[in-house]
Amino acid sequence: MTHGHADHARSGHGEVWATPETLDIMALRYGTAEGTGVAYGDGIEEKGVRISFHPAGHVLGSAQILLEHAGERVVVTGDYKRRPDPTCALFEPVPCDVLITEATFGLPVFTHPPIEDEIAKLLEAREDNPEGCILVGAYALGKAQRVIAELRRAGYHEPIYLHGAMQRMCELYVGHGIDLGELLLATGLPKVALKGAIIVAPPSALNDRWARRLPDPVTAMASGWMRVRQRARQRNVELPLIISDHADWNELTGTLQELRPGETWITHGRTDALSRWCELHQLKARALDLVGREEDEGEG
Repeated sequence: MTHGHADHARSGHGEVWATPETLDIMALRYGTAEGTGVAYGDGIEEKGVRISFHPAGHVLGSAQILLEHAGERVVVTGDYKRRPDPTCALFEPVPCDVLITEATFGLPVFTHPPIEDEIAKLLEAREDNPEGCILVGAYALGKAQRVIAELRRAGYHEPIYLHGAMQRMCELYVGHGIDLGELLLATGLPKVALKGAIIVAPPSALNDRWARRLPDPVTAMASGWMRVRQRARQRNVELPLIISDHADWNELTGTLQELRPGETWITHGRTDALSRWCELHQLKARALDLVGREEDEGEG
């Protein structure tokens, strides 16, 4: 398993090899406690193939998987990003003959701004709305913890309030040494207690009855998909925050230029544009279609 998101991890396997962090995430989310933990850089042998795990920079425990056999090296990136993230290990470029890469944001329009700018927008909205609150929609695994950690890095040390669905995953991150500061449950608190607060909730809760109990919330959403204004409007998002845990166009193409694999297989996203870019840059590439793959806006 490259990481614990539901479009990559499933229950019901006979054997699971993953980083220890991913195994813990799978146990929490899917009840699959058994598996073989493989630390970053460590390798295992299976039927003559050496398998090793390397940081992907996507979420806690996310890994690229390197397969080595008869002198050939194949890397499966899983989901990845190149930018520093206080909640997970930084992406490690791994030289290879074949690169199997994601392309979630594989169009030139997708260039993510510095996260510091997006966090500054969030804090400014809070200052401008002292009688209300800021309700941030963020995916429960990875995005929520990154937003919280980046708020702390920006100097915000007030309690951050959580929807109940966020609590256990945040506790797991803290258990793995990620400092998220003081976190409190928002459920059941009177409106007056949440004035001026930042509240983090699943995207599905933004327009739910739960949100109506909050004091004059400004609705924010943290996702790479917020680059597309129509998506923000469709979800009634007042404060779109372009914060992504996936590589943007420049990171995808920069990684290919850095590694220059003999062949690139492109999946999980916009395959046509990246395939064309590879062709123009004399890199052999082809698209892989996944059965049952669906786009998840919240996870962007």
